[in-house]
Amino acid sequence: MFEKILIANRGEIALRVICACKELGIRTVAVYSEADRNSLHVRFADEAICIGPAKSARSYLNVPSVISAAEITNVNAIHPGYGFLSENADFAEVCEMSGIRFIGPKPAVIRLMGSKQRARSAVAAAGIPVVPGSQGILKDADEAIQNAGHIGYPVILKAVAGGGGRGMRIVRSAEELPPLFQQAQQEAAASFSCPDMYMEKFIAAPRHIEFQVLADEYGHVEVLGERECSIQRRHQKLIEEAPSPCVTPELRAKMCDLLRNAMREVGYTNAGTVEFLMDEDGSLYFIEVNARVQVEHPVTEFISGVDMVKSQILLAAGERLDTCVPSPLTLRGHAIECRVNAENPVTYTPSPGRITAFNVPGCVGVRVDTAAHADCVIPPYYDSLLAKLIAYGRDRGEAIARMNRALEMFIVEGVDTSIPLHQRILADPDFLAGNFTTDFLSRFAANGARTV
Repeated sequence: MFEKILIANRGEIALRVICACKELGIRTVAVYSEADRNSLHVRFADEAICIGPAKSARSYLNVPSVISAAEITNVNAIHPGYGFLSENADFAEVCEMSGIRFIGPKPAVIRLMGSKQRARSAVAAAGIPVVPGSQGILKDADEAIQNAGHIGYPVILKAVAGGGGRGMRIVRSAEELPPLFQQAQQEAAASFSCPDMYMEKFIAAPRHIEFQVLADEYGHVEVLGERECSIQRRHQKLIEEAPSPCVTPELRAKMCDLLRNAMREVGYTNAGTVEFLMDEDGSLYFIEVNARVQVEHPVTEFISGVDMVKSQILLAAGERLDTCVPSPLTLRGHAIECRVNAENPVTYTPSPGRITAFNVPGCVGVRVDTAAHADCVIPPYYDSLLAKLIAYGRDRGEAIARMNRALEMFIVEGVDTSIPLHQRILADPDFLAGNFTTDFLSRFAANGARTV
C-alpha cells in the first residue's frame, strides 16, 4: 500500500481524496495555487506546497511544478481527481517515468480514450453500439460535407480531444457546415491544442446515460450500474441520479455484460465512466469514456455501497477487484445529486465572492461534499462548483423528498447559487415523472417561467 499520496487538484474532490487516504492510513500532500492558500484541502492535508499563481495554467496544470512537489515530498502516488490533469496521458506517463504511481488508467489507455474517434472504433470492435459517424478525422470542410451526405442531416461536429461541450457544433444543412466547421476547429485548438474534428449523426433531445466501471490489473471488470445525467445546461451536468428512471433491468444487464467485455478487451484498469446517448426508441449509443472519477460518483456510492475513491487507490496499489466490490454486487435504493454552483440561477453566469453565511443540511440520507464554508472566498479562476448535495432513499420518491428538504435547509449568502433552479426542477411534473431529455432546461425562459 502507498505511504504518501499527492492530490493534484483542489476543492471538494481534493478533500474527498484526503478523507479516503485518512481511512486507509495514507499520508497526504496538497498542492495549491496562491488563490487557494487558505483552502480546506490545504488545512487538512498532512503537507501542502504552493505550486504557482492563481491561473490554473501556471499552477494546477503546470506538470513540472506538480512533479517537483511530488518529488520534494517523496510521495508514492498522485491522485489527479477530475478535471485539470486527470485525463492527461502525458502527465500519467511522466508520473510513471518518475517512479510515481498515477492513480488512474495506464497512459496508453488514457491516450486511447482521450481520442473520441479512436475510442469509438475500439468499443465498436468490442460490440458496443456507436452513433453513426465519420470513420476518421475530417481533414477539411469538404470531407465533412461528403460524410454528412452519407450520414444524413442533422449532424454534430465534435473535437477529437473535446470535453465540456467545447469544439462542438450542430449542423443542419450543407450550407451551414463550412463556417461551423471552422468555428469548431478554432475552439478545439484553443481549448485542447488539437483542432482535429470528427462527425456523428445528431440525435435530437436524447437522454444522457452513463455507466460506472471499475477494473483491476488482473482482467477483472465490474460495472456498478448506470447514472441518469440528462439534466444539464450548456453540456454541463446539473443533476444526476442513479439508477436511471428509463433503464430497465434487462437493458442494464445487457449493457453491463457488453461493457465488462469491452473494457477487458481494451485493457482498462482503475475507474472509468462510459457515456451514452439514448434515443426516443430507448436505444443506447456510445459517446465517450471518461478515464477518471466523475463529479457525480457519490450517487453510485450510495446505491452500490462501494467507496469509489478508496477503490481507485486500492486498485492502483495492485489490489484485486474483489477487495473493493462485493460479489455478487447488489444495487439498492435511489440517489440524486444536485451540483450547487456559485452562479446566477437564471443566466448561469458565475458568481465569485465571499460567502457570508453557510449552513449545510444534514439528517438521514443526505450528504454534502464541499470545500466551502462561511467567510471563504470563491475565486473567479476555476469551475463554479460550490458543493455537491446528495440525497438517498429507498426509492426515487423518497430521494426527491429528502433532496427537497435538503435544498430548503441549504443556506448560502454572499454569492448567488443554483439552489433556486434545483428547486424549480424538482417541482416540475415531467422531472417527477422521470420524463425528460437533455433539452429539459430549455423550457425555462430567462424570467424562470415555463415555455412549454
